[in-house]
Amino acid sequence: MNNFKFCAFADEADQNISGQIEALAENGVTLLEMRGVDGKNVSTITLNQAKEVKAKLDAGGISTWSIGSPIGKIKLEDPFAPHLDTFCHCLEIANVLGAKNIRLFSFYGAQNEDGTYNEEAVFERLAQFVEKSRGSGVTLCHENESGIFGSSLANCIKIHQTFPEIKAIFDPANFIHCKEDTAKAWPHLAPHMAYLHIKDADENGKVVPAGQGIGNLPFILAEYGKQGGGVLSVEPHLKPQEHGGVRGAFNVAVSALKKCLEEIGVTFT
Repeated sequence: MNNFKFCAFADEADQNISGQIEALAENGVTLLEMRGVDGKNVSTITLNQAKEVKAKLDAGGISTWSIGSPIGKIKLEDPFAPHLDTFCHCLEIANVLGAKNIRLFSFYGAQNEDGTYNEEAVFERLAQFVEKSRGSGVTLCHENESGIFGSSLANCIKIHQTFPEIKAIFDPANFIHCKEDTAKAWPHLAPHMAYLHIKDADENGKVVPAGQGIGNLPFILAEYGKQGGGVLSVEPHLKPQEHGGVRGAFNVAVSALKKCLEEIGVTFT
């Protein structure tokens, strides 16, 4: 059977990198999607701090799979030049940490009052990200976040057709929030996949453990496996008070994914 590799947003288990390493190890996860580092966003740490974090991760047997950046999570009307500088800094951080991917978004405030989109402005900014990343060895990965240009399936397809360099991160819960059928969306984005976010939601939009919502996680995992599989990045987003605290919620999220894979007969590491 296909072999999936586990990754996780461990800042949902602990703010401090030492606690994140501990939580990952306890759950048998060897890859980290780095977003929060000792209470700071990854995009704000210095290169020296990144080197210190890298040493701790190496000692703990953890590798950084992706930089879970906030790039593209600003409004189109916001100043872009400083944001582009932040993006370039994230590329440098990725290089220090050995991360081969950067997660990004496609801007808020892109929809006009008449329901159309300011596609030209979005694409002009995405093009600058692509140009700055050339030769870096880092893959740009777009997440279908709610409220941004690429929140709908149709706009995600436009992004990947226009910029084949930008790969897809498929977030089932976000599609549920945007009233998209995840099973119908999957075939369209599967050819562009970089990795899969593991986040499920129920019919009311509440995030729940993988396989307990309407995100069609077992189907998507099985289909992902058929095309060779890859990395599964757990983004818990569960309410700590419902699962015995932040560490408990993190453990529940990882365990739910393992259960989904076991039920469809897929191996994982």
